[in-house]
Amino acid sequence: MELLSFALLLLVVLCLLLGTGLWIAMSLAAVGWLAMVVVHPSPGLFLASAFWEATGSWTLAALPMFIWMGEILFRTRLSEELFNGLAPWVRRIPGRLLHVNILACGIFGSVSGSSAATCATVSKIALPELRRRGYDERTAIGSLATAGTLGIMIPPSIIMVVYAVAAEVSIVRVFIAGLIPGLLVMALFSLYIITWALLRPSKQPPVEPGMPFAAKLRQSAQLIPCGLLIIAVIGTMFAGWATATEAAAFGVLGSLILAAVTGALTWQNFLDSLKGATRLSCMIMFILAGAAFLSKAMALTGIPAALAAAVVALDLGPFGIIAMLTVVYIVLGTALDGVSMIVLTTSIVVPMVQHAGFDLVWFGVFIVLLVEIAEITPPLGFNLFVMQTMTGKEQGEIAMASLPFFLMLVLTVVLITLFPVTLVTGLADLLLSR
Repeated sequence: MELLSFALLLLVVLCLLLGTGLWIAMSLAAVGWLAMVVVHPSPGLFLASAFWEATGSWTLAALPMFIWMGEILFRTRLSEELFNGLAPWVRRIPGRLLHVNILACGIFGSVSGSSAATCATVSKIALPELRRRGYDERTAIGSLATAGTLGIMIPPSIIMVVYAVAAEVSIVRVFIAGLIPGLLVMALFSLYIITWALLRPSKQPPVEPGMPFAAKLRQSAQLIPCGLLIIAVIGTMFAGWATATEAAAFGVLGSLILAAVTGALTWQNFLDSLKGATRLSCMIMFILAGAAFLSKAMALTGIPAALAAAVVALDLGPFGIIAMLTVVYIVLGTALDGVSMIVLTTSIVVPMVQHAGFDLVWFGVFIVLLVEIAEITPPLGFNLFVMQTMTGKEQGEIAMASLPFFLMLVLTVVLITLFPVTLVTGLADLLLSR
């Protein structure tokens, strides 16, 4: 009971520090220091070792590489090429070009790894085009805000790298495990658009004239460079030819070549992409370092084990624990970004999940889905901010437009919980057992 009271005190201190505007990394380290002082006379030694171990990892080298790849592609014409290349093939499906939002975000997300970058880049091209052709703006905004979250689900994903490092599981295994849930989310989003279009035919624009098959193929040739980059990054990992870090390096090289071929690789763009990647990488690594020190301090105090025992004593059962964690993460998502959510909770939650018998790779996909939900949850949903900037509309209006797609994400969480092997871990086990 004393440990649980101490844990509550640490939580209050953390909230107070975050509330003052102190950096997340500094807040985590300060709370870790407070916890460490109670159990060890020399907390500074643990602070130094935790910071070094957290940032000096070869595995973590994949993170800045994937971020840089996304920064480079953000400055190319990739989103425009994706939109033009996919558009001819969805003209006869109810909802027509709205499906391009989903497909383009899924493809761009697979090479950018960032939710905000995916949402902003695809929206920049898709929104003006959809408005010009008379598509329902509310549905277009909702689909783009939520489909942008595919940037953190379709591998490679920055959030997945952060979780894999924090939970000490294989990055490649988590990437593979996220593939089927990512495709499932895309399918559910498109299914909703089809249903909506059939129920609201008056809100559909006039049918566009047909296009010869040869013309469709010529227009879709714009997808070839992106397709080759996806194969280079994801295919080498899935085939076991490269580690996540090596694949990330291939991705940076491929994105530089793609930018050069399309004429987007200027010296200024190169420097801007490098600066952007450095800023974001340093921020994430600093947060991971603070979280690593807090995790080490928590382990020494015995708080995670005590919390796990307290949850077990509640006799919620495995699905009860997952339901509780779902609520907790959705609430956290209203105030924290995805990286912070993961590093703040991993040291506490992982022992509970392991005790309940859940696979940590499956749990990583589960958390990523909840982070996707957080990206469109007011008041700090990052994608809501992005769409607010792109459209000039109020955040509440964008959140309501995203609500049907939000429910599709919740349905995905339910499905992967009911069928964890079929939808999540089975593919990784199959590919990596060879």
